[in-house]
Amino acid sequence: MLFIVIHQVYELWFKQLLHELDAAAAALDRDDLLRAGKNFRRIHTIQRLIEQQVDILETMAPQEFNQFRDHLNPASGFQSVQFRELEFACGLHRTDVLQWVELDDEQRARLERRRTAPSLYDRLKEVLRRRGFAVDSSEALVQTYRRIYSDEAAHYDLYLLLEDLIEFDERFLLWRGRHVRMVERMIGQRRGTGGSSGAQYLESTLAHRFFPELWAVRTYLGEGTYA
Repeated sequence: MLFIVIHQVYELWFKQLLHELDAAAAALDRDDLLRAGKNFRRIHTIQRLIEQQVDILETMAPQEFNQFRDHLNPASGFQSVQFRELEFACGLHRTDVLQWVELDDEQRARLERRRTAPSLYDRLKEVLRRRGFAVDSSEALVQTYRRIYSDEAAHYDLYLLLEDLIEFDERFLLWRGRHVRMVERMIGQRRGTGGSSGAQYLESTLAHRFFPELWAVRTYLGEGTYA
């Protein structure tokens, strides 16, 4: 009962996160960065909540989980279609993981729409391009971010957007990390219920960043004014 309820609640929050991300993306297309910030305040709050849900799941003992884990397939969280939609919507197009997800025609069409539509990462670059910044390579993006951070007063709405995006990315990574440790606590190094290698596979996902250049630019901040 606990496992089912927790994952049903996750699916509801994933649905809300997709709704908020779509609204934020539409705001970016209109250059309404303050409206996007309003969406991200709600997104961050939801992210904190879904991370805390791991605490509830960890009240289950490993031996209790192992009584039913073999009957989960294809109901593992690893196989959540909405979670893959979230990744696609943000620009992380890991189509290789779909080999473990059973999709009907409607779900496959949803994922294909997400995969081919401009992602949040794409929309961020378009906002920056319209403002006259270079975005054609990872190196150019890092230099653009340096310019914005070195003079936040002149680019304050962009600065706030970048801080919202890295917080979104960070909170996603924190939730992934909590999930990895929870899985290892439950099943050790056994194979995952969805067909993956379990904790070993989940550990590898911690390297995935939606906005890698926003992390890379931190190395250069505080080195003086960038011109």
